[in-house]
Amino acid sequence: MGFLALQSLTKRYGDFSAVQDLDLSVGKGEFVSLLGPSGCGKTTTLQMIAGLVEPTSGKIMLDGRDLTHEKPNKRGLGIVFQSYALFPHLSVAENVAFGLEMRKVNRAARDARVKDVLALVRLTGMEDRYPRALSGGQRQRVAVARALVIAPPVLLLDEPLSNLDAKLREEMQFELSRIQRSTGTTTIMVTHDQAEALSISDRVVVMEAGRMTQVDAPYRLYENPATAFISSFVGKMNRLDGVWRQGGADIRGVQLPCAPSEMSENTPTTFAIRPEKIALCATGSGQIDGTITNAFFLGDAWLLHVETAAGMVAVSMPNRGEEPARAGMAVGLSWPPFALRAEGPAERPS
Repeated sequence: MGFLALQSLTKRYGDFSAVQDLDLSVGKGEFVSLLGPSGCGKTTTLQMIAGLVEPTSGKIMLDGRDLTHEKPNKRGLGIVFQSYALFPHLSVAENVAFGLEMRKVNRAARDARVKDVLALVRLTGMEDRYPRALSGGQRQRVAVARALVIAPPVLLLDEPLSNLDAKLREEMQFELSRIQRSTGTTTIMVTHDQAEALSISDRVVVMEAGRMTQVDAPYRLYENPATAFISSFVGKMNRLDGVWRQGGADIRGVQLPCAPSEMSENTPTTFAIRPEKIALCATGSGQIDGTITNAFFLGDAWLLHVETAAGMVAVSMPNRGEEPARAGMAVGLSWPPFALRAEGPAERPS
């Protein structure tokens, strides 16, 4: 059993199951993200851990202690809400100290702890400011400091970066990771942002319709998605319907090399390949030829749409300082031998 263990955790509202038979073991000091689209059950799961929602059945165990029916204030967990929920009439130091005051910590110890945690989140010198005078990123760090100051066994983060702009959100991802690594606090984060989950988590739990569909390290999750839903939700993916034939992919009559599979001969199959696994080459020298229909500049990369005999294929190429190709150009496409994978039975035969 892990430090934090969810055992057959279920939450039903009438006939609707928001979370169904969820089993998850989280190690001490681990950073785990619950990832999925709206309505998948990730926030309900976090709220059950926090004690804000009563489970219909199942258990929540923390270091051998049963938390399932304990009141939120008795669990001793740190929570950062999506809105940060800072007290507008209290200064930064007073906001951070609030949990310690509720625990009757003496003034000297309280001040020392607040000073330490503000240094940890890089807010030294801002003790007397009020939330209205802070940037979004600073308010987020105050909320994290307030959650950490009580030295919680588990830190719960509910979409903590969703209110920030794109650039600041990326910066704060790594700030969160730095803070978590510094404290060693077991952390559960809810997010619908795949980049956020992949970049800072030790493991990612993908949820769909109230159930866990895959729990894995970010790299393995990205490279080996367990279901069609995960391959389409996590990162960009080309998905082409065809037939498993002669140990490879037959897509619209085009035979393409593919990673080994246990598919039976002539089984209608969906084949998948990440856009960044594909490279441009001279026509006739790759696995398939095509014509570029669109070229989109994304700053750090180019996204090309290439019409081929197997269908439309997206290609992602790093920006190397020059335009790699233009719409209308004939190109070849090549990829490593096992980059194309048989994902599963096709929705419709080719």
